[in-house]
Amino acid sequence: MAHASPLTTDGLVQILFGSSAFQMLRAGSELGLFTLLHRRPGLAPPEIGRELDLAERPVQILLLGTTALGLTARQGDGYENADVLNGLFAQGTWEIIEDLVEYEERIVRPAEVDFVASLRENTNVGLRRIKGTGEDLYHRLSADPELEQLFYRCMRSWSRLSNPVLVEKADLTGARRVLDVGGGDGVNAIALAQANPGVEFTVLDLPGTVEIARKKIAEHGLSDRISVRAADIFADTYPTGHDCVLFANQLVIWSPPENIRLLRKAHAALPDGGRVLVFNAMSDDSGDGPLYAALDNVYFATLPAAASTIYRWGQYEEWFAAAGFVKPERLPGGRWTPHGVISAVK
Repeated sequence: MAHASPLTTDGLVQILFGSSAFQMLRAGSELGLFTLLHRRPGLAPPEIGRELDLAERPVQILLLGTTALGLTARQGDGYENADVLNGLFAQGTWEIIEDLVEYEERIVRPAEVDFVASLRENTNVGLRRIKGTGEDLYHRLSADPELEQLFYRCMRSWSRLSNPVLVEKADLTGARRVLDVGGGDGVNAIALAQANPGVEFTVLDLPGTVEIARKKIAEHGLSDRISVRAADIFADTYPTGHDCVLFANQLVIWSPPENIRLLRKAHAALPDGGRVLVFNAMSDDSGDGPLYAALDNVYFATLPAAASTIYRWGQYEEWFAAAGFVKPERLPGGRWTPHGVISAVK
């Protein structure tokens, strides 16, 4: 397992001014700099200013920041996007990054100021930044329809970023019906249904959420293979008739006892030989990485629910055993995000 390089003073500067680094990324995204340089690489600062309707001073500030961070590069008198950004545009995934930037700015950033308080109090203090009365983010979102729409739009983008891992690693060979617990707007069920034509799915989630899912499923022409069912995943019994239960980006939200409780409910709903699949970001058992998981934990510590965190692979194996599952199997995604699938059998 790769370990972090020793910290340098340059690295310390990036940490110290980390919020400023994010604002440079946000500005380049929101002002259209990266899209402009994708269409017209090599533009000089005066041309960039005219295209973005920015004066000389703001253009200098913006280009200094994006270039020092490696987001853009100077070639002679002109500027172009970094290779990694060019790759995202070529893959058609830059719009995902733009959604994630908006998500970080509008949902995560207001709450992350409560990170220290959240650590001290061992709960999601940042939830107070979201109006409503529920004890977790998902129950509160219904009090702010505009924020709820933004949240689920950006969740779809997070899922689009990581779903290639889910589709590749979630082996549904022999499965006939999959129960997608906490399936949100159906993005994971839709991706898996498209990749597994012979399998049917049921999305289980809160009433308002499954209505969003119903519309998305219909838009993809999959209403005949993906059904929805409104339920509280903790309070309600899971429907039977499924030979696989999927928890996608779900168990990072809850505490270990709550996760064992959810897995036991899945175990009760499955026939002998049925499988449970858990898909989300994972942290290393060594406790020193990856960086993605370490930094994303600021969000999980401050906002979603009282005990949210990115857990280690080994913890899932412990919970599987406690819930009665056997034969755990780890399937790391091997991509730049630390997503993977871990499965077990009843």
